[in-house]
Amino acid sequence: MKKKYKIAIVGATGAVGEEIIRVLEEEQFLAETILPLASSKSSGKTIEAFGKQIPVQTTTHEIFQKYKADIVFFSAGGNVSKEFALSAAKSGAVVIDNTSYFRMQKEVPLVVPEVNPQDIRHWHTTGIIANPNCSTIQMVQVLHPLQQAFGIKRVDVSTYQAVSGAGKRGMEELFTQMQKVCSFNFNACTPEVFPHRIAINVIPHIDVFLDNDYTKEEMKMINETHKIMHTDFPLSATCVRVPVFRSHSEAITIHFMQEVSANMVREVLSSAPNIVLLDDPSKNQYPMPMIATDTNHTYVGRIREDNFDETVIHLWCVADQVRVGAATNAVRIAQKWIQLKDN
Repeated sequence: MKKKYKIAIVGATGAVGEEIIRVLEEEQFLAETILPLASSKSSGKTIEAFGKQIPVQTTTHEIFQKYKADIVFFSAGGNVSKEFALSAAKSGAVVIDNTSYFRMQKEVPLVVPEVNPQDIRHWHTTGIIANPNCSTIQMVQVLHPLQQAFGIKRVDVSTYQAVSGAGKRGMEELFTQMQKVCSFNFNACTPEVFPHRIAINVIPHIDVFLDNDYTKEEMKMINETHKIMHTDFPLSATCVRVPVFRSHSEAITIHFMQEVSANMVREVLSSAPNIVLLDDPSKNQYPMPMIATDTNHTYVGRIREDNFDETVIHLWCVADQVRVGAATNAVRIAQKWIQLKDN
């Protein structure tokens, strides 16, 4: 009989926490019990998981020692992970953290299972495995098989990121502003979550600006890609918030070490794990957020050769950032951790 695992989810009432539960159910994860944790504000609430109504408990240091989870997912923000993740790890659990707090710490593996599953073996150093930034995950899923096949010299990416990347409040702000814009009441669209009105607008500004004039989100993509792929090729990112509720899109330009055709890229990506090719412009078939939303795949299309340089390929990819970029990747880390632990 296969072993079942005790699971705790910190931030179980948030968007990613809820999605983790859905993915666990869909994957028929061998869960013995599930402990939903959140702040004291959620005390008295219940969540549904595996057909059961389970009361939400308050996150404390003591509860991890009491519950003795095998796996603890964190998705409640960096400050919560900072305060409680080590307590969870010291209780004997493997912590899979979805925040940015541990990502660039040298001793903490930063993992996308399709790219660097071997790094999971280093989890025992701290007891923590970090889940990368959502926009990084879908990009490295595409870059990794191409790096293995042809070698990458440089990457430039522009992102088109959905408002749900800013949480439920981001979605609510877009919804409210769209209602006002539809009645031409533009002056009533006071921004709270985003620095400017997001309805009928795009904002080239995600997270704070740093001294080098890149945003923190852009530097996350650069630094995390290098750590995950164990490489240091030049990479530049421009991250843009767009008025889409869910699923991030990315336009990626890849400079290869050799001459590469679009068909060669398609052939490699067609067999890459969890990649779906959708690339037939003659039939208006290409990835879009409405296709990727609520799925566990990264969709790739618009693959084309550069007009001036035979070593350059341009492509477009889309993935549900709440799933592929967060919950699904976290669950896949847990699945791979079990596989590696048992072998």
